[in-house]
Amino acid sequence: MDIFIKTHFSGGHHLREYPGNCEHPHGHNWKVQVTVRAQKLDQLGMGIDFKTLKKEVNAVVDDLDHRDLNQHPAFLDKNPSSEHIAIYIFKSLKEPLHTDRYVLHAVEIRETDSSGVIYYGD
Repeated sequence: MDIFIKTHFSGGHHLREYPGNCEHPHGHNWKVQVTVRAQKLDQLGMGIDFKTLKKEVNAVVDDLDHRDLNQHPAFLDKNPSSEHIAIYIFKSLKEPLHTDRYVLHAVEIRETDSSGVIYYGD
């Protein structure tokens, strides 16, 4: 069973060495969806409590909110592209969202309603 939450964060970035406008500082209101895959349900009939999922996701996303992502430690040596943001969030959540009952399945990042990436891990 796949269980997900949606959230968002706002931040600025620029793509180093990009041949176009995205090389200039600009911002996005990124939309984030985090999906956990549950193999079995607990005694209450839940794969993961939404409260637990939100707490773990918010701890990571809040650190990105209202920042210049190029200055964030995770992106000092790589572009803060949607792809790298998805990888960063996934890697940050992989351990806290892993039990004998559920595992992190995917992180989706959208720059707009019509463009984004989904990362499923290595």
